[in-house]
Amino acid sequence: MEENNKNTQNNNGGNIPKNPNGNKKSNFSLWWIYALIFIPLITLYLVNDSSSAQEFGWTEFQQMARDDVFDEMVVFNKKNVLEATVKKDKYQEVFKQDATKAKELDVKVLVKIPSADKFSDFYDKAVSENEISARVTYKEGDGMFWNILVSVGPFIIIILIWILFMRRMSGGVGGGGMGVFNVGKSKAQLFDKDGMNKITFKDVAGLAEAKQEVEEIVSFLKNPAKYTELGGKIPKGALLVGPPGTGKTLLAKAVAGEANVPFFSLSGSDFVEMFVGVGASRVRDLFRQAKEKAPCIVFIDEIDAVGRARGKNANMNSNDERENTLNQLLTEMDGFGSNSGVIILAATNRADVLDKALLRAGRFDRQIHVELPDLNERKEIFAVHLRPIKKDSSVEIDFLAKQTPGFSGADIANVCNEAALIAARNSKKNVQKEDFMSAVDRIVGGLEKRSKIMTQNERKSIAVHEAGHASLSWLLEHANPLVKVTIVPRGKALGAAWYLPEERQITTREQLLDEMCATLGGRAAEELFLGDISTGASNDLERVTKQAYAMVVYFGMSKKMPNLNYYDSTGQDWGFTRPYSEETAKMIDHEVQGIVNEQYGRAKRLLSENAEKHKQLAELLLDSEVIYTEDVERIFGKRPWLSRSEEIMEKQNEVENKQ
Repeated sequence: MEENNKNTQNNNGGNIPKNPNGNKKSNFSLWWIYALIFIPLITLYLVNDSSSAQEFGWTEFQQMARDDVFDEMVVFNKKNVLEATVKKDKYQEVFKQDATKAKELDVKVLVKIPSADKFSDFYDKAVSENEISARVTYKEGDGMFWNILVSVGPFIIIILIWILFMRRMSGGVGGGGMGVFNVGKSKAQLFDKDGMNKITFKDVAGLAEAKQEVEEIVSFLKNPAKYTELGGKIPKGALLVGPPGTGKTLLAKAVAGEANVPFFSLSGSDFVEMFVGVGASRVRDLFRQAKEKAPCIVFIDEIDAVGRARGKNANMNSNDERENTLNQLLTEMDGFGSNSGVIILAATNRADVLDKALLRAGRFDRQIHVELPDLNERKEIFAVHLRPIKKDSSVEIDFLAKQTPGFSGADIANVCNEAALIAARNSKKNVQKEDFMSAVDRIVGGLEKRSKIMTQNERKSIAVHEAGHASLSWLLEHANPLVKVTIVPRGKALGAAWYLPEERQITTREQLLDEMCATLGGRAAEELFLGDISTGASNDLERVTKQAYAMVVYFGMSKKMPNLNYYDSTGQDWGFTRPYSEETAKMIDHEVQGIVNEQYGRAKRLLSENAEKHKQLAELLLDSEVIYTEDVERIFGKRPWLSRSEEIMEKQNEVENKQ
């Protein structure tokens, strides 16, 4: 019975432009090289008898033939060569002291004969005089060409394969320049101003303040004289910082499209390599290419992969490859060399771990914060993603924006896509409002699992638990107002509740306490109305415990330990595990326990005072499985407080009515 709130999706909006050259990298595997090496060698082994042979003279052969030591003889006419197999009991006569070894290796006798005709005359005479029993076979042979091929062919094949392998590794055969000889080359993908699919600021909904910051960079690239006449200099770099899915990469693409200049795009992980010195080499090559294309923009996504603060690597390696790469990047961005016309854009959601030298003025002059969209920005984003959707008149952008607090741009794109898929699954011709609500439920709560088997007592326990949350969220002023509650299992939760959290910039102590009290409502309802508690509140207790510790340790909201903060937001650390003593740790634990117990008692008190209304709500939830805001309002009455989002909506409605 976990409380399901907004889970941000790690998607990134926008489509990556295709390679303007239209080149496709061939999927060439090293297994093909191995096959090209081994197949010819195996073939030669099978065709050419690899067993060893010992050569004898014609005279010696005649004497051995008369002694009947051969089992079989093969005459190659064109080569004038005879190959004979020795009888198993005659090895000692033929090979003398090497007989044992020759028998193990199946050594054959090789004889250079005068001609096939002379051998034939000798054989006929030997048969008549000595009654030899050897079988004779005549073969044409393959002549000089086959001799040369057998002796030189394997070397030619190995040389050809080596040339092919080297060309492949050097990028000559569809390798794209990423082979062993080009391992130090930059992996940046170049989108030329004439060939790339342009994305402009019109394609980026919301992010008004962030767009305003980067528009100045675009303006400088288009008209540098406007700034240089007054002695101004263009910012050398801008760092886009924000949560995943908020549109940092999309904004960088829009800058490139608006500026109409070459755009190099790569990830921070592209610099990281197992070979020593490769990362620094790639940085040098990247800036060399950028200077040749100047004025241009270099965009490094997820720069924290290479820009992490130095001296904090876990392996404690004095010659750390990542740090060498970072040092080279720092030098290129603001060293003795000139990077005139090269602007660095970078994006990360971990700005706290970046090296301070990377963030100083002269490298990244600006930090542009790309935050989660507010209500009005969500409307703009929905308007963009709803363009290709065939929707009916029941879909209202204002309603959708209000129902998706805390959603990023990528989340909103996912909602629109899920709604279209749900409508198609149900064979609808248009996407309706209920499809969008189902999509929000699917993303926030997970997949609905109606097939999960539960007993009647379990369903009652879940209903009482969820009704406790719903009741307190309605009765407490600062608790998030209820949107929907269900006892149908979703994802890993046996029950789920959706709330409309306030979009506030700061949070007071009273607001935190009300949220904790509402979160503890499920466990309190179980104890009050069922007389027993269950494991269903584990997620609630985890959230409450973390929130209570944050109040004491980070926010300084403890009565006995006020105005103290034990968190280092600079990332410098203090060099030891925790910046307080054991005695202080005991006080922290005591204060946290006191806060949680106080709110738990408050939750039980409020539920006891409204026991009859809670019972009605639980029974309704047990019967219908899903209840909405209207059902709670009908039982408890209209909520006397308006949330911040509701106040904003009312003010906007008033302004629109006046107009």
